[in-house]
Amino acid sequence: MTIGQRIAQKRKESGLSQEGLGEQLGVSRQAIYKWESDACLPEIDKLITLSKIFSVSVGWLLGVEEDAPPQRENSGELTETQLQMVREIVDGYLAAQPAPAPPKRRRLVRLCTAAAAAALLAALFSLFSKLDQVNRDFNGLYLSVNNISRNVNSQIGSITSRVEDILKSQNDLTADWSAQLVSTDLRANTATFDVRVVPRTYVEGMTALFQAVSGEGTVELPVEPGAGHAFAGQITCPLTDSISLTVVLVTDGKRETQWLDDFDWLYTSTFPDLDLDSWLWSEKPDAAGVLPVKESSGVTVRSIEDRSGPLGFRPDPPARLQVGLFRDRELVVWYEEQERNINYNGAPAKEYTWVRTQDVTLEPGCTYCEAAVYTDEFGRQRVYSTPGLSVTSGGGGTLNVEHQAVYVDEADPAQWKF
Repeated sequence: MTIGQRIAQKRKESGLSQEGLGEQLGVSRQAIYKWESDACLPEIDKLITLSKIFSVSVGWLLGVEEDAPPQRENSGELTETQLQMVREIVDGYLAAQPAPAPPKRRRLVRLCTAAAAAALLAALFSLFSKLDQVNRDFNGLYLSVNNISRNVNSQIGSITSRVEDILKSQNDLTADWSAQLVSTDLRANTATFDVRVVPRTYVEGMTALFQAVSGEGTVELPVEPGAGHAFAGQITCPLTDSISLTVVLVTDGKRETQWLDDFDWLYTSTFPDLDLDSWLWSEKPDAAGVLPVKESSGVTVRSIEDRSGPLGFRPDPPARLQVGLFRDRELVVWYEEQERNINYNGAPAKEYTWVRTQDVTLEPGCTYCEAAVYTDEFGRQRVYSTPGLSVTSGGGGTLNVEHQAVYVDEADPAQWKF
């Protein structure tokens, strides 16, 4: 498992979105995306903060060790478990003694027994103290190794960064370049960029080929040299969340490629940023596995740009918003939109919610979540989902329902059935 996969796993287990984790770390959502896709590594201070947020060690995030066992404070006294062990040993010792002796002999036996028990207790206390000391020494050694590992990784990261900068400078084919987003056409779902490069060394007859890698496709734009031996033009490619621009300089059939820039989250940024206020996590099925309709069975969709008010987000036609319950990303039932008049800050207003109007029987081995499907005026769609329920079979025909983050980062409608 890579570092990015470990970060993504722990983030999803914590029920955090990429934006939410970014807010806690003071970085952008794009930075989290690049970490999780292994495009780059977090800085050491961010790794330390991540380890605290996820309650794991830095070494675990880096994949060099397993989680450290929880440390146990030593109060200098026996724990309840240790006292129970002592009681069991003493009780077994007493039970093995012969039948009661005459009074004087019985008194002597009791004194001997008490002395033996005291000696045994002292020996056990000494043993447990030594074990605690060994445990403290181990934890101290573990922390020292962890600190050394952190320092070494920090130095390696710093050296790697400097080497990359040096190699990039030595291998840079251009004396000057620029790549800028000019416009997006949402109807055609395309993005257009202005691109320009000036070769570090121009050779007569040199040509350039600009490339835009967007999603799984590549668009190419051949360009002839202009004033000052500059190659410039506009390249249009499909609008996606991952677009990389490069230029290929061709001299006498020899091709040399230079990376220009990456553009992330362009597609997602053209949709409204919505947050679903769902109460599915608080609902529990009955003995037959039926999730009954309750007054709280519903979802309020809010715009993240305006969190201050209770008003639900409702797009203007022809854009529309549908909310429903999904099982393994497949629609179970659409919710009904409800509009109600409310008093907000002393003024009349409307609140929009989507409610479930029918009972649903949960099936073991499935995951359930509430999700909203937003369709814009050009027919493009995006899915906004919430943490939901994971259902497994229990003993006696019962169901075990766990509330966890499922599908919270799956926004591509192609991955859903509705």
